[in-house]
Amino acid sequence: MTQPVRIPADVDREDTVLANLTARQLMILAVTGIVLYGLWSLTRAFVPLPVFLIPTVPIGATAVFLALDRRDGMPLDRLMLAALRQRMTPHYQVAAPEGIRPAPAWLARQATEPEQPTGGVAPAALQLPGEGVSETGVIDLGADGVAVVAVCSTVNFALRTPAEQDSLVSAFGRYLHSLTAPVQILIRAERLDLSTQIGELGRYAPSLPHPALETAAREHADYLTQLGQNTDLLRRQVLLILREPLGPSVPADVLASGSPLAALFHRRHSPPDGEGEEHAVRRAAEARLVRRLGEAVELLGPIGIVVTPLDAGQATAVLAAACNPDSLLPPTSALAGAADVITTASNEEDWPHDTSVPWDEPEGKAP
Repeated sequence: MTQPVRIPADVDREDTVLANLTARQLMILAVTGIVLYGLWSLTRAFVPLPVFLIPTVPIGATAVFLALDRRDGMPLDRLMLAALRQRMTPHYQVAAPEGIRPAPAWLARQATEPEQPTGGVAPAALQLPGEGVSETGVIDLGADGVAVVAVCSTVNFALRTPAEQDSLVSAFGRYLHSLTAPVQILIRAERLDLSTQIGELGRYAPSLPHPALETAAREHADYLTQLGQNTDLLRRQVLLILREPLGPSVPADVLASGSPLAALFHRRHSPPDGEGEEHAVRRAAEARLVRRLGEAVELLGPIGIVVTPLDAGQATAVLAAACNPDSLLPPTSALAGAADVITTASNEEDWPHDTSVPWDEPEGKAP
């Protein structure tokens, strides 16, 4: 009789190689030990051992601390590398895909030396992972491949019977087992602004056919106003992000492992340098992405989860909200771009009050 096997939930955990240590930890300790032993071999003829241990003991202890200790679930050596990258990254970055342009001559003549910031701080171009969004909603990630974003509806799991819950888990498990490339399930929350709905209720309440309906509409507007003043209203959204590398598709666990073999595989199957061949490779990656999106629609549809891919405007709004999540003006595809010239005034009633992205029901959160 077969026995059930318990699978660890932390699938992203690195494999151990020796003495419950990962390959990365062994490499840090081995390189530090080899370097210290080499220094000792070169200096032992004229440097006493106690004197040699004075600087080497702190260095070895630091290497052990960086290799073995973790903070917030992340190794300290990776945190140190992230801190170094953040330190070396320019602190003043602006969205300038075409590059930083010099100031106009009339503005440069009015600038004076005392007003310039000390240290000669100059803005740098902001490098974002996404290079553009096509008309079909495919996000170009440059050398990292392409990606597509789809919004997913939700199902109420708690109100289902045990048999229905097992069916939902099994169907979702079948979709997870079908994955062969990186997938991200993102649950976003944003502040919900009800001023538009409140204004529409007050504007259309006098035109209702019965006085009772008008009274109910005005009371509902007052309730929404009070609700927005007393609580922080949030709206939730479930996004499914599919990413496809430019090279041949490999299993998701290989790409996510961060192992040297995965990096070697990625370099070996990197796209060619030719412009025409690179375009063909990108088109092939987009075709695989569309096929994976169709598989998600087919596998998640029977359990009541509707997967709706976002078009170019909706995907752009999601990316803009991710870059500036606390903006007072919600991003929408109807807003003018940075390089667009506005020649006519627009009526507020003509604006699309929806943020071009399907959302779930609003959620109230106590302050």
